[in-house]
Amino acid sequence: MNVCSVVGVRPEFVMAAPVIDELAAAGHDPTLVHTGQHHDDALSAAFFDELSLPQPDHHLGVGSAPRGEQIARAVERLVPLLAARDPDAALVYGDTTSTLAGAMAAVATDTPLAHVEAGLRSADWRMPEERARVVVDHLADLRLAPTSDALAALDAEGVTGGVRDVGDVRADAVAAVRDSDPDGLPAPRSPYVLATVHRAATTDDAATLRGVLTGLARVEAPVVLPIHPRTADRLRAFDDADWAAEQVRLIDPVGYAEFLTLLADAAAVATDSGGVQREAAYLGTPCVTLRDRTEWRETVRDGRNVLAGTEPAEITAAVEEAVAEPSREPDVPTGAAAAIVAAIEEWRGVEVPEVS
Repeated sequence: MNVCSVVGVRPEFVMAAPVIDELAAAGHDPTLVHTGQHHDDALSAAFFDELSLPQPDHHLGVGSAPRGEQIARAVERLVPLLAARDPDAALVYGDTTSTLAGAMAAVATDTPLAHVEAGLRSADWRMPEERARVVVDHLADLRLAPTSDALAALDAEGVTGGVRDVGDVRADAVAAVRDSDPDGLPAPRSPYVLATVHRAATTDDAATLRGVLTGLARVEAPVVLPIHPRTADRLRAFDDADWAAEQVRLIDPVGYAEFLTLLADAAAVATDSGGVQREAAYLGTPCVTLRDRTEWRETVRDGRNVLAGTEPAEITAAVEEAVAEPSREPDVPTGAAAAIVAAIEEWRGVEVPEVS
């Protein structure tokens, strides 16, 4: 069975790695297509190496551009590729431009489509990620849901067929990094706060971005922020790069293993990333989300995550409280990648090959 995974950004590399590994281990023929949505080739290569991802079979070279232009370029280049390869299934991950483009190209070529992280909903229609999630779920033939909340959201939208509860494949990626080091990952906590800021809703407005960084700067503990290329571009455009460097400790982007080490060792994390919310929960690191809503609602219900929004005073207070929290035991439930492959095999009616 040939399953074509379409990826374009680092969180998708993280999710795809365990799935591709599981497909290969089961005797299938995985294909990897990189749209090039993240155009930092050096950092992409580092992620591929750390995650033991095979080099992409195809690189579309979409590059940096406005969202609509990226989607158009990716679809234009994916359609003939999928038509020529005629895979048994196309697999898209998450909620990005590449996710949406992969889904549209699959529909255009009558390629059976599966969506990893189906059913996640933040109930914030302003977010392009939320719109992508809904559209892709309604285009998909197989929806691979990570949580009970995701299953409930799909049911509420009338999507009852082609839905499987598979768990969160990010946990498999976290476990793989943990198990690759004889010393594992550190237990919290060193006296610093890790921060990540990259979403359009946080970075595209100068006042919002400045407010978030101001709130972080007022935290008593030092704040370490690996600077995302998008955020660095916005700070330069707003003429705030020097000011930002005075507020928090900006460091270059880091690979996945180094990021998880920083996250596991931190007193707390402040983030606008959905994936980091989950990774923090798995590693026992208290999380403050720099948004008003989250698609990972169970992390808030179980007390591992607090929604602080983007107002400086709210951010400072939430982070200080998180730093004061006692640490939790790490809990990394694996098995989602195997469940995803089993669901695809069942869906496509594929006889499981013998693996010697």
